[in-house]
Amino acid sequence: MTALLLIPPLLLPFAVRPLAGRVLDRLNPVVALWTLTLAALVLAGASVSALGALVLTGLLKLPLFAALGELVHPLPTPPTTLVLPAAAAATGVLTVSAWTLLSSALRQVRTFRTAWRQADRSSTAGDLCVIDSPHPDAYALPGRPHRIVVTTGMLRSLAPAERQVLFAHERAHNAGGHYRFLLAAELAAHCHPSLRRVRDTVQLAAERAADEAAATAVGDRHLTARAIARAALAAHASPSTRPDFASAATTGPVPQRVAALLAPPACRPRTASWIALLLAACTAASACAAATGVITFHHEVEIAQGEARR
Repeated sequence: MTALLLIPPLLLPFAVRPLAGRVLDRLNPVVALWTLTLAALVLAGASVSALGALVLTGLLKLPLFAALGELVHPLPTPPTTLVLPAAAAATGVLTVSAWTLLSSALRQVRTFRTAWRQADRSSTAGDLCVIDSPHPDAYALPGRPHRIVVTTGMLRSLAPAERQVLFAHERAHNAGGHYRFLLAAELAAHCHPSLRRVRDTVQLAAERAADEAAATAVGDRHLTARAIARAALAAHASPSTRPDFASAATTGPVPQRVAALLAPPACRPRTASWIALLLAACTAASACAAATGVITFHHEVEIAQGEARR
């Protein structure tokens, strides 16, 4: 019974993967950003919980760990020929996930420190930090205080009105705390391979939200679209030292973002509701299955220890 409950949390993220793009297409970018990030975190937590329960189930089938767990009765599980390979696979997946997450975290910390040192050595005007570099680049750097980092190469690539769009875009990232969403999505992506697509959609949702905020700030959607397109073209072949969670106007599928800015506002509330409900249902089912599986596993361990009755 426990093993069956632990399967849905491992499979449902694959069903959510194609829904992520539709959620962003149908919902307001800010709403989509919150919805996708929360769904990714819940699905990641459910997946890790299911893998952890599978690992413990396999370990308690071994005499040494059964003795350490003070089991006086056999643990009611499927045959050992099924449990042990599943537990070994779960152990491998968790090990790889932990290693890639640690490697990514260390790399991002180094990159973040380098970016802040570079910003501290450059000229500033309020929250704007200008780096003397021929390579066009611009991004929102989180911290205390938040910074907008832009290179002289990027400033030379844009007209004055387009620079205001760029600054408004990056300020929207800092004001919305979008780096938190990107960090959460990155964490979830290391917990289940299918959530990498959701991570990419979260990044796009953050850019779309900043695009809309910039368009509102300057009052011209066509100017905003043109500025983003020109900034992306300028930075296309230039190296960047920004951390992955430092949002930038030049990231993501820029043609899709430009098309969204130039397209007339669409109103599909019924379709949007169904997409959101389907995503919520998949997320809730995964969380419930994982929680029920873990609770059932704990109860079965108590029975095996003689502390509870069936």
